[in-house]
Amino acid sequence: MASDAARPAGGRHLGQLVGPYGLLVLAVALFVVFSLILPGTFPTLTNITSILSNQAIPAMLALGAMIPIVTGKFDLSMGYGLGLAHVMTMQLVVNGGWPWPLACLTVIAGAGLVGAVNGALVEFAQIDSFIATLGTGSVLYAVTGWVTGGARIVPGPTGLPPSFTDLYDSKFLGLPVAATYVVVVTVLLWVLLERLPFGRYLYVIGSNTRAANLVGIPTRRYVILAFVGSAAVTGVAGVLLAAQQQIGNPSVGLDYLLPAFVGALLGSTAIRPGRANAIGTLVAVTILAIGLSGIGQLGAQFWVTPLFNGVTLVVAVGLAGYSARRRLRAGAAATRASAPVAPANDDPVSTPA
Repeated sequence: MASDAARPAGGRHLGQLVGPYGLLVLAVALFVVFSLILPGTFPTLTNITSILSNQAIPAMLALGAMIPIVTGKFDLSMGYGLGLAHVMTMQLVVNGGWPWPLACLTVIAGAGLVGAVNGALVEFAQIDSFIATLGTGSVLYAVTGWVTGGARIVPGPTGLPPSFTDLYDSKFLGLPVAATYVVVVTVLLWVLLERLPFGRYLYVIGSNTRAANLVGIPTRRYVILAFVGSAAVTGVAGVLLAAQQQIGNPSVGLDYLLPAFVGALLGSTAIRPGRANAIGTLVAVTILAIGLSGIGQLGAQFWVTPLFNGVTLVVAVGLAGYSARRRLRAGAAATRASAPVAPANDDPVSTPA
């Protein structure tokens, strides 16, 4: 196998570009292909607006799922948390008579508390994140059933306050305001993870927890904060879901879990290959949104969507693992290349007579 030094410069530069920006190119290519196949419906402002509106909540959840993944953990309670957050929002506004801003803030704060419980179970009780969050998710689902009694929460004749439903239905610069929320959360997470010490600590923990402990990073605190951030973003998504659906449906939530992890894991192969990152997650969600919209307009059956998500998840996990291994190999090669080489001793060794 030829070494990197022996490869043509153009090939190396192309490989460096394909790694970070391959998914972005794929998103553009998919849009062009579907636009050529469906010129009358796909490349229209109506369709683009629909994609931005329908995919805002999955995108928000994918960004939330990404935060614990940075530390090497997973939060499987997100789907259940989304269901409880949107039901509690409706319960407080419709049946409790709370002002909607107070109800929304309370739901988001409660979601953050659930994240703190998840983090404590993982870090202090030393329960694997899969098991811990699956257990808390089941508890959240039970609470959702208890709150609703298994029935939907339907507003009265006057409906919900228009200012509340405008959280999802209104426009900003001619586009759905929900898409603006996704962009804002993406930028905030990018700054947090890429430009602040907090993010660097999370990446170190995800790369090597033992090394993080040795250099004095309080790993337990930061992992718990990662779960809190993930749950808080889920709470925001739950509020938006309530504003979108305008009813409290106890069975909603789980359908959003798989796309969230697909977006977060697939996003770790873009922009910063080998590590979960906010912009890569947004690019991955864009690909999923374009793909689902395109195959839907082509008349695909209802079962194609879960098939698409499942296959994409398997591919995403495989690509994420490959990107991480490639990044480790590149780092090891750079370390070997920078290591000093001991000078050879060409002087003859004199022997005593």
